[in-house]
Amino acid sequence: MPQHQDSPLRLMAVHAHPDDESSKGAATMARYAAEGADVLVVTCTGGERGSVLNPALDTPETAENMSDIRRIEMDRAREILGVNQSWLGFVDSGWPDGDPRPPLPEGCFGLTPLDESVPRLVRLMREFRPHVVITYDEKGGYPHPDHVMCHTVSMAAYEASGDPDQYPDQGEPWQPLKLYYHMNMSRRRLEAIDALLVERGRDRVYDEWIANWGDRPDTYSRITTRVPCADYFEQRDDALRAHATQIDPYGRWFAAPLEIQKEAWPTEDFELASAVFEAPVPEDDLFAGVRDYLDSQSTEVTA
Repeated sequence: MPQHQDSPLRLMAVHAHPDDESSKGAATMARYAAEGADVLVVTCTGGERGSVLNPALDTPETAENMSDIRRIEMDRAREILGVNQSWLGFVDSGWPDGDPRPPLPEGCFGLTPLDESVPRLVRLMREFRPHVVITYDEKGGYPHPDHVMCHTVSMAAYEASGDPDQYPDQGEPWQPLKLYYHMNMSRRRLEAIDALLVERGRDRVYDEWIANWGDRPDTYSRITTRVPCADYFEQRDDALRAHATQIDPYGRWFAAPLEIQKEAWPTEDFELASAVFEAPVPEDDLFAGVRDYLDSQSTEVTA
């Protein structure tokens, strides 16, 4: 996989819905884009069945035009972060609410066969040729059917993209070098922000989230890579607010002052799930080792 050492590094982030890219890893993407990397967000679904979480926009007109609105919101968020974006083209599964949960709607992403979804992502990987891919962990980060399917499709495409025997009609093989899972919503992070708020004489903001954590293990123990990106928290929040139907601008996402967040937890966090070369952890850079690996491959080719 020889490549000139001055070529831009490339990062692909695969997400389930429009707005996920702004709530997960957005400051990291904004930082790398500002530093000259090519960053591509792949959005698996159109978010057509997303709930309207902003009371000011919870109107019949919003519901009738949800698909178009979500695309407009996504384009604005993309501009704010300074990244590119592609739609994978599947339909939102919605959140199956009820006990027992109802079946998923026919034709949705959560029910799409892998032999239909994986080739589309393989094609994008081979076209964009990312060095690093970010996706969700094996539980989808949380058990939304589209998030779980996003993990499944991402892992299958990551494994297949570099294999010339798989999907030969989807472009020239390209093997991404590293794959990460998002790990930013750790209990340790919420507790650290609340602790600093109390130290500064302010009220906690995450009591309810922490109380509802239950007996779930803290993802903090899985973190291998902490990317400093506090300078881009404003862009992250602006991009999230651009998804106006999906976020309450007065809600919990924005309750902790940015100066407190920057001091208490100035990173976004990831788990290195796979790498084609030895990648010692802990790290503070998703591209750690990539340049050296590319240089070594180029040397082998020209020797």
